Amino acid sequence: MVNSGVKWLKVVKSGDNKMFIGEYKHNLDEKGRLALPAKFRGKLSDGVVITKGLENALVIYTMEEWEKIASDIAKMPYTKVHARAFSRMTLSGANDCKLDRQGRINIPQNLRDFAHLKTNAVVVGVYSRIEVWDTKEWEEYQARTEKDAGQIAEQLDNTSL
Repeated sequence: MVNSGVKWLKVVKSGDNKMFIGEYKHNLDEKGRLALPAKFRGKLSDGVVITKGLENALVIYTMEEWEKIASDIAKMPYTKVHARAFSRMTLSGANDCKLDRQGRINIPQNLRDFAHLKTNAVVVGVYSRIEVWDTKEWEEYQARTEKDAGQIAEQLDNTSL
């Protein structure tokens, strides 16, 4: 056998990874359904879990990522008041669902109320999770955060930036 000197590379399609990035504006319909960005949908085909997040945003996880999150929450000490509060907020608000044929999920009323969602929403890819924000609250959050970006960055540990 002759070695031709050709090296083989594994080609990975960009849609094969589990990373979510970007910001997308979408509307909720009258039934509380939200279309997720088309570039996210392939990664969500096994279903998702949507729950309460921080800063009044909702968080969407793949089923695989949710299993990791829920397992970590279950390991938190029941004897600690903040652990109980966080686990109650996150787990009691959780709702598993599948995307419909149009790539929409139905957001239950209690989660829409929590996130102050009426009609306009921003869907934000944050690596291993997707956040859903009321448009006005997202814009206000961004303005505050971007103004303080230098101070925020200085407080971070173990960053490679």
